[in-house]
Amino acid sequence: MVNLLIILFLFGTILGSFYNVVGLRVPENQSIVKPRSHCKHCKHTLSYLELIPILSYVFLGGKCRRCKVSISALYPAAELSTGTLFAAAPLILGWTSEVIVAWTLVSLMVIIFVSDYKYMIIPNKVLLVFGVILTAERILIPLSPWWDSLAGGILGFLLLLFIAVISKGGMGGGDIKLYSVIGIALGVKLVLLSFFLATLFGAFLGGTGMLIGVVKKGKPIPFGPFIGLGTIIAYFYGNELIKWYFHAVL
Repeated sequence: MVNLLIILFLFGTILGSFYNVVGLRVPENQSIVKPRSHCKHCKHTLSYLELIPILSYVFLGGKCRRCKVSISALYPAAELSTGTLFAAAPLILGWTSEVIVAWTLVSLMVIIFVSDYKYMIIPNKVLLVFGVILTAERILIPLSPWWDSLAGGILGFLLLLFIAVISKGGMGGGDIKLYSVIGIALGVKLVLLSFFLATLFGAFLGGTGMLIGVVKKGKPIPFGPFIGLGTIIAYFYGNELIKWYFHAVL
């Protein structure tokens, strides 16, 4: 059991490293295969020892081995998050087929986190690929009732579209399409909770950022990372949170 979880963690960190590449290259219409990973400052091609997830960043002190320019902490953060969530999924959900959906959803959220944090872009190509995969998975691993995925996808799209219209562009097109894909995975109830949590985290962290001077007033901040956080929490713990809320209120 423990050995399997360690394998899942290590496998997740490797995928997280790849998701960094996807999230950073796809928005710029670059190949995810060529060229090989390299330092963006001095163009030094990274060796295999410099590409070990998490450990390479630690051993190199967060700097390029050749030019000593700092490497973004985004890289190990994505690797660690993916590995941790891959290992945690079966512990939370049990060893059922649902963990396949969980791993797919985690993969999507990590890529979106990277791309939106870096460029404030949620790539259509990524949404299309994961939309197809999650739709297929929900056909084979359906929610109950079976139409909850379809309704969740429609609701996620219409909810964000409505907000975008009334806010006159306050919500990006990528966010709208992303929530349609999220709705397919989560269904009606949890997609609503996901949006509520994402908005809550965005307001709290954005407000805190302005208070301490990290975020400038009037400057847009990426919503994708908050969507990812809200979605992961809603997916894994949403039903428990809803039950707790109604018990506490009623």
